[in-house]
Amino acid sequence: MSRALRRCVLSIVGLSAQGLTPEALARIVAIGLVLGVFPIFWCPTILCTAAAVGLRLNLPAIHLLNQLTTPLQLALLVPFSRIGGLILGHDSWTLRTAVADAVTGWCCVAVPFGILLYLALPCVLRVSSRARLPIPEAASPSL
Repeated sequence: MSRALRRCVLSIVGLSAQGLTPEALARIVAIGLVLGVFPIFWCPTILCTAAAVGLRLNLPAIHLLNQLTTPLQLALLVPFSRIGGLILGHDSWTLRTAVADAVTGWCCVAVPFGILLYLALPCVLRVSSRARLPIPEAASPSL
């Protein structure tokens, strides 16, 4: 893992040390990832800001996830468009149908994935926070 990516992951995980509950952190991660791969450019930033303000989420954390998922957004653009094309039954590819297909594919794939991630992540975060708790050292007898 690269040094920059490791620092970003540690800063996200470190948010739990700042008073965020595992449920709140799971909500930030799930919403940030799902909205970050929305297939229309510039929309993820607007959607993440609206979600953070509306749901009272940590704005810098959700935007960090949004920026980290930009390569994933670009990589998933064609698969989302193809999945949406299969669902909507579009045979030809035009710009108008590509956008509709990509948003449809995103709704059918990313949204259920985000729901599953939101349900599973609090358990994982609780277990990982327990594993990071310092173990008290045995008291040495005083002489």
